[in-house]
Amino acid sequence: MQQENKQTEMMTMKNDNKPKKVLFGTNGVRGIIGEGMNPELVMKIGLALGSMIQGRVAIGRDTRTSGEALAAAMRSGLLASGCDVIDLGILPTPALQYLVREHYDGGAMITASHNPPDYNGVKVIEGDGTEMDDTRTIALESLIFSEDITMADWKNVGKLTDESDRIEEYIRAIISHFPTDCCRNMIVVVDPGSGPAAATTPEILRRMGCTVHTINGRFDGTFPGRLPEPSPEGLSLLSETVIATGAAFGVAHDGDADRAVFVDETGSFMNENLTFAMLARAACATHPGMVVTPVSTSDVIREVAAGYGCPTIYTPVGSISVARTMLSLIQKGETVVFGGEGNGGQIFPNHQFCRDGGMTAAAMAELVAGSAQSISSLADEIPSYTMIKEKIYSDDPEGLFLKVRRACQSLEIDETDGIHIRWGDAWALIRPSGTEPFIRLYAESRDPKRAEEVKDYILSLL
Repeated sequence: MQQENKQTEMMTMKNDNKPKKVLFGTNGVRGIIGEGMNPELVMKIGLALGSMIQGRVAIGRDTRTSGEALAAAMRSGLLASGCDVIDLGILPTPALQYLVREHYDGGAMITASHNPPDYNGVKVIEGDGTEMDDTRTIALESLIFSEDITMADWKNVGKLTDESDRIEEYIRAIISHFPTDCCRNMIVVVDPGSGPAAATTPEILRRMGCTVHTINGRFDGTFPGRLPEPSPEGLSLLSETVIATGAAFGVAHDGDADRAVFVDETGSFMNENLTFAMLARAACATHPGMVVTPVSTSDVIREVAAGYGCPTIYTPVGSISVARTMLSLIQKGETVVFGGEGNGGQIFPNHQFCRDGGMTAAAMAELVAGSAQSISSLADEIPSYTMIKEKIYSDDPEGLFLKVRRACQSLEIDETDGIHIRWGDAWALIRPSGTEPFIRLYAESRDPKRAEEVKDYILSLL
C-alpha cells in the first residue's frame, strides 16, 4: 500500500470562491440548434474571441447539418473584430488543434462532439493547440456578456482565406511517428460515424500499411448509420464487418474524432479504460514517466503505470485539465509519457497536447502489428476492473452532494472534481456533467458485486 501511495499523486485544484463558467462546459459550449445554440450566439463568441486574440484565427467544423451556418457566424464575428480568418473546412478537432499550433494564433471548432445530431457548439483553441482553460474562458464569457468588444473599422476588417488542403499536413504528422509500413498486411475496419475522420483515419492507416475497410465513411450530418457517440449498442455493424473481413480490430470515432474506441477481432466492444491501459502500458514500457488522467478514470491505469515505476497524476475531469497539467509538469522538468481519459480520448505528448482519435487508432495499430498476439490477447494481460456509470437527474445537485459528503465524511474523500469517495476495495465519484444536464455517478471495484454495492449505496443516499 505504501508503494502504491508513492506511485500516485492526487492533484487538487479546488477553489470554491473562484468565478465559474456560465456558457462553456467541460469541453466548449453546446446546445440544441434553435434553442440554446444559434448563429447569433456564435457570432458574439467570434467577436469576443477576435477581441482577445487580434491575430490569425483558423476555424473548422464537423459534419453536422448546422455546421455551415454556425461557421459562417463565427467567421463574421472574427472578421468584424479585425482578425484574419483561415477556413480549414470539415476536419477532426485534433487536426484543427495541430494546425493552429503550427501556423495560427488561435482557432474555433464548430462541433458538439458526441452529442446527438440536433446539438452543435464551439470549442475555442489557443495558439499552442490546447483548448482554452477556465480562466481565459471566463474572461471570454465576460466579453460576450458585456459586449466590450473590438469592432474594426472599414479599413481593418479581417480577410478570409481557404486553406482546407492543410489536412494533409495533419495526416503526415501522425504517420511520421511510426516506422514505414509497420502495419503491412493488417486488416482494420474504420467507422468514422459519418464524421470528419472519414477524411483522415482510413488514410492514416492505409499509409501505415493496413488494408482498410470503412463503414459510415461519407460526410453526413444526419448520421444515418449511428449516432455520434460510439456506444457499444451503435457499433453492431462495425463488429459484424470486423468478423466478416477477418480484421485485426475495428475502430470508431465520435462526432469530431478526438476519441477512438475499439472492437476486438471477435467483434467484442473493448472498454475504453482497457484500451487506455493498453496504450499507457506500451508508453510506460518504452519510456518511463508520468501518466496524467482525471479522477474519473479506472484504477487500472494506476496499476498498469505503477508496474513500470510510473506515477499517475490526477486532474479534474476534462481533456483541457489533462493537457494543461501535462504541459505544466513538462515545464517543471518532469517526464510525462502519456495522458488521457477513460472515454477513448488519449493524449500523446510527443505528438500534441490534446485528445487525438487518429493518433490513437494509429498507435493501437502499431501495438498490435508489433506483437505476435491478437488485440484480445493483449487485452487479457490487463488487470480486470468493473466500472458502473449512472446518470442522475436533479434540480438540486448541491443538495445531493451535501448528503453524500455528510454520509461519507469518515471515508477518504477527494474533491478535485465533484466528490470522489474511496473505500479499501472500491471507489465512487459523483460530479455534474460538463456537457449535459445531469449528474454522473461512477462506481468501480475489481469485484463486480462490490461495484454494484457501492453504486447502490450512493444511489440510496441520493
